[in-house]
Amino acid sequence: MRQPPLRLFLLVFLLLAPLLGRAQIRLPHLFSDHMVLQRDAPMHIWGWAAPGEEVTVAFHNQRAKAISNPIGQWNLYLAPEPAGGPYQLTVSSTNTITVSDILVGDVWLASGQSNMEMPLKGIPTATVKDGPATIRSATHPQIRLLRLETKASAYPVDDISASWTTCSPQTVADFSAIAYFFGRNIQSQENVPVGLIDSTWGGTFIEAWVSLDMLSSDSSLLPVLASYSKMMDAQADVSLAVALEKRADEAARLANKPLPVHPWHPGPDSFTPAVLYNGMIAPLTPYPIKGVIWYQGESNSLLPQAGIYGKLFSALVTDWRSKWRQGNFPFLFVQISTFDSTPGVDLKTKDFDWGTLRDAQRRALALANTAMVVSLDVGDPQNIHPPDKETVGSRLALAARAIAYGDAVEYSGPLFRQAVPQGAEMCVSFDHASGLRSHGDSLVGFEVAGEDRQFFPAVARVSGDRVVASSVKVASPVYIRYAWENAPDANLYNGAGLPAGTFTSEDQPLVGNVSH
Repeated sequence: MRQPPLRLFLLVFLLLAPLLGRAQIRLPHLFSDHMVLQRDAPMHIWGWAAPGEEVTVAFHNQRAKAISNPIGQWNLYLAPEPAGGPYQLTVSSTNTITVSDILVGDVWLASGQSNMEMPLKGIPTATVKDGPATIRSATHPQIRLLRLETKASAYPVDDISASWTTCSPQTVADFSAIAYFFGRNIQSQENVPVGLIDSTWGGTFIEAWVSLDMLSSDSSLLPVLASYSKMMDAQADVSLAVALEKRADEAARLANKPLPVHPWHPGPDSFTPAVLYNGMIAPLTPYPIKGVIWYQGESNSLLPQAGIYGKLFSALVTDWRSKWRQGNFPFLFVQISTFDSTPGVDLKTKDFDWGTLRDAQRRALALANTAMVVSLDVGDPQNIHPPDKETVGSRLALAARAIAYGDAVEYSGPLFRQAVPQGAEMCVSFDHASGLRSHGDSLVGFEVAGEDRQFFPAVARVSGDRVVASSVKVASPVYIRYAWENAPDANLYNGAGLPAGTFTSEDQPLVGNVSH
């Protein structure tokens, strides 16, 4: 990608200089009344002012100063604080900004597509189980909510339009049901304030949530970008577009008028690579968080996208951790549920491969500080938006308690470790297998295959912390898989009552008595 010429930067400066010379200090919308700052971590405060302006920040018992740079940006860090509040933040220079009712606690980002987006009040095609009663009882002063508006952008933006609210029946109805159930559980168990950021958009593809520089850094992901070359070509003029847009926005603010609509930069849709990262994740990355909960994948289940999902998902986790610069913060995700059909689309065909996608999600567990929640048993084969969001949110909270808080709780269902051929049987071992059992009279959901990879239903049984499976149609099995259909009949659990998720042994090194 060619670099913008020097004259473009000069033009940007000339456009902004007269405006910045009279600009008042301004904070991003993340800093609003009722916000939550991440505890036990350096607190990042930033904003905009006139070039070279001194800005003073006061919070709790701390005070610090910063000087804005030549293009009006300033930032500073305050020392970590323990959980507490409410406090007040004061930012002073040519003008003074006061932000009140601030709590210090844990900030969790919830993101993904419609099953994470689905609010407690439900949607026209689906309801949330016990949604009305949950809304009525949702008065939680120690939980704060920030729900972003959907925004696709051709370039990374530096602010949002939303602001924080206190969790109440009036504010929670439109908020992510899963995120709410997760946050309610965490706040109760850990007894700290919790801030929940809802950055979701239904029907979206994972590549839209990954930054352009990450997508372009891996040659195996370049096919994802190939059909969007027009957007990439437009990036060369982004600096000028941003300058013009900011100039018009600032003029509108000074005149106390609505922000204008900007027609001069590309108008990407929510399917375009990187545009949701640009519009809905990038402005959050300077804001310290505790971790991420993620539920997405249904849109990528159409072949051939399902085959590349594993690389895209790992890229997203790595990308976000890199952009936040907080190391390997907890990233907890939901393995997509069960869904059989929808009017006009036959999901029983291999055009939609939920098994491949669920297994790709499982393989992301190779990344540090990740955990996967299985939702097969609370899905609805006839509705892509199953109503039981509380179970999913509670299982995510279990994972957070173990991964993020170090609580001694079982947080995962049985996880595939290894499959070994033993004559006419396959013997499968699992992690998180204490109390391994079937839910029902007999174990179902397993299939075995020989070297031709033609899978057939298997008769399976639990043997201690293992499963042994065989099929009369496969004399010498080599591979085994579980819960592979789009809407599988599967019932393997551990003693904690947590279900096993979809897996296949096809890509593991062959071990045991197999000869070649």
